[in-house]
Amino acid sequence: MREYLLVLFCTAAVTYLLVGPVRKFAIIAGAMPAVRARDVHREPTPRLGGIAMFGGLCAGLLVAYHLTNLGKVFSDDPSDIRALLSGVGIMWVLGVLDDKWGVDALVKLGGQMIAAGVMVYQGITVISIPVPGVGPVALSPTLGMVISVALVVVMVNAVNFIDGLDGLAGGMVCIAGMAFFLYSYRLWYGYSISEAAPAVLFSALLIGMCLGFLPHNLHPARIFMGDSGSMMLGLMLAVAAISVTGRVDPDLITAQTGGSRTATTHILVPIYIPLLLPLAVIALPLADLLLAVVRRTWAGRSPFAADKQHLHHRLLEIGHSHSRAVLIMYFWAALIAFGTVAFSVTNTGRTVVLACAGFCLIGIVVLLLPWFRPKAPAAVQAIVPPRYRRGSAGRRRPAQAEVRTAQATAAEAMAADPQTTELRTVELRSAARGEQAAAEPAMGELSAADREILRGGGATALGGGRSGERH
Repeated sequence: MREYLLVLFCTAAVTYLLVGPVRKFAIIAGAMPAVRARDVHREPTPRLGGIAMFGGLCAGLLVAYHLTNLGKVFSDDPSDIRALLSGVGIMWVLGVLDDKWGVDALVKLGGQMIAAGVMVYQGITVISIPVPGVGPVALSPTLGMVISVALVVVMVNAVNFIDGLDGLAGGMVCIAGMAFFLYSYRLWYGYSISEAAPAVLFSALLIGMCLGFLPHNLHPARIFMGDSGSMMLGLMLAVAAISVTGRVDPDLITAQTGGSRTATTHILVPIYIPLLLPLAVIALPLADLLLAVVRRTWAGRSPFAADKQHLHHRLLEIGHSHSRAVLIMYFWAALIAFGTVAFSVTNTGRTVVLACAGFCLIGIVVLLLPWFRPKAPAAVQAIVPPRYRRGSAGRRRPAQAEVRTAQATAAEAMAADPQTTELRTVELRSAARGEQAAAEPAMGELSAADREILRGGGATALGGGRSGERH
């Protein structure tokens, strides 16, 4: 465990230290697109955070290579490490190109499949699927390749789709990595299954990358990970899942549980059903991905056409703050991921089910908070915030409704006061001129430090690539 923690902290430290130089490079290179209508942030923010995360990954692998126990992962079967670096390298280059210049959705999908295919060719593939009461069922090379590529593509796009709020994607992937680390470490250390060692290492690296990047990415974010980071995180999560799924022999655990097939089945619940644990740890991103595909296809648009109707956007619409929306997503991701792991650890599933039900109730109450505003007694109304006074509205309106109300009020004021009307006309003209220059954001939108970086680097424009699903 100490070696894994050392690798984790080294990866986090290198990632954290690299974010500053990478941010300056992104500003100078122009990887700083203008704010779009569907974006949540209010000023141009540099991307390419995946460069720092890739540097942290390489540093973590270098440290692991020189450690006594973890070095055996490189010497005994180095194919998993080579496959990881090959796939991550392709995905990282593709993401950097998309962050800077923009890549067509179909081209990006093709690149993801190529990265997955390269890893499958080097050995990262599902070999068998354990079935309850039957044991491992071997898969044909073709079927194993299809399942592996599909898992990589689904996880990559699921993580990319939730990269819409500051700190959301990094935090949720970190939670998923922690859950998978605990499960894989239990298989490796608790049951002496050496095939799970690469998954433990990959999970530790993934956690370190996220922890090192999150301090710079929490609201208000100083830098975004972009597609170069989100696609790389999704691929690493998929690699950790594939490297353990189908490689664990249930008979090894059966021998350590007194020959009880029932006990073995309970212990291996997350992997007896094919890929259940990997899908559980990304249940929310996966649900968001499926809803987005159905919604866009039903509307006659491309499944990759970005919009502002993801789960985190809906949390903002019903009245949650940016930080609270992110914390709510964290809560549900942790509940599903750690609940699945806990179900395979405890002797009885009833305790886990009851605990999860209690936490679900708490989560639902927090989720519905914007609709409930308790009114303070008259004696203390002078010291409580206005929202809790009896004269305030009983329910927070969605953001769009508030905007429409403000516009209606402004229209009435303009009709009553000619001077206000003239002033409003000037403001509208200024806004129109600002919209015409949206492709080249004004220097005034940037902070003083960012403007100084641009002047020092000789950059003349902020335009650049899209950020995929950055909303």
